[in-house]
Amino acid sequence: MVVFCSTGCGSTAVLKRPKTDDALCKNCFFWAFETEVHHTITSTKMFQPGQLVAIGASGGKDSTVLAYVLKHLNEKYNYGLKLVLLSIDEGITGYRDDSLESVKRNQEEYNIPLTVLSYKDLYGWTMDDIVKQVGRKNNCTFCGVFRRQALDRGAMLLKCDIIATGHNADDVAETILMNLLRGDIARLQRCTFHITGSDGSLPRVKPFKYAYEKEIVLYAYFKKLDYFATECVYAPDAYRGHARALVKDLEALRSTSIIDIIHAGEQLAIKDGVKLPKQGLCSSCGYVSSNIICKACVLLEGLNRGRPKLAIGKSNKALAELLAERLQNAASIKTTIQDQF
Repeated sequence: MVVFCSTGCGSTAVLKRPKTDDALCKNCFFWAFETEVHHTITSTKMFQPGQLVAIGASGGKDSTVLAYVLKHLNEKYNYGLKLVLLSIDEGITGYRDDSLESVKRNQEEYNIPLTVLSYKDLYGWTMDDIVKQVGRKNNCTFCGVFRRQALDRGAMLLKCDIIATGHNADDVAETILMNLLRGDIARLQRCTFHITGSDGSLPRVKPFKYAYEKEIVLYAYFKKLDYFATECVYAPDAYRGHARALVKDLEALRSTSIIDIIHAGEQLAIKDGVKLPKQGLCSSCGYVSSNIICKACVLLEGLNRGRPKLAIGKSNKALAELLAERLQNAASIKTTIQDQF
């Protein structure tokens, strides 16, 4: 049975949108997807003309479609943006090295400059090295913290004004559930924002906040975009995987579940009197942190000491231990100087 496009254009439908259940032809789907992303960008005033935007490019479907769509919309609607691709090489053999090849092909096809930074150069460790030390259970903690800081460092190095990431609606819904399950009120409040990080680090934006993962895959498929589809070899052991499975189960029961979770997260409010962490600067690296020493520095310290699990779990205990040692070292140096004079 032939199904015609719900828009009435007369063309044969090739897909049913998971978010709206509309049957659309390819051209109408492209228009709907791009128009929705454009509306998200303009309604939230994500960008300002003349800004240099770093697109976090992993080579996967989300960042590949983001680079393509941002370039297209920038030219179509004259945003006045300058775009660059910024990739982070975590050092995962058989995964990141292959995905970076996709990014390099996109660089040539889209004619967007590319910069690659590696964990090895920034931290002295690759993810393969870290997994050997910490095992597969908690390795995503290291990668998530290091990757976020690495993107900021790379964007600052390029003198970018803002970072655009390919986080989609499924990702946002998963993050809301994860923060809810962890009882992380501070992150639960921020994770639904279109723009984050304007409190000290470079601002980050999510143009795909309301775009379903399935629609991003369909867009890439029908546009024949070149992307790397293999999942990270360490991802199956990540805590996020449990939230992802729950989101997928809910979506199977009701297709609007993902957007419903996001809207619910947007309406959450913190009652008066609840104390939230205050953002400051890390005393070691100068990066934005709600603690005296940022999470990345604590994790790195544990790795360099041969105690990789130092900051896993109760990070306050790790912070207290590090601060006590630093105070002891400072007191020792002070005593030595006094003895010399």
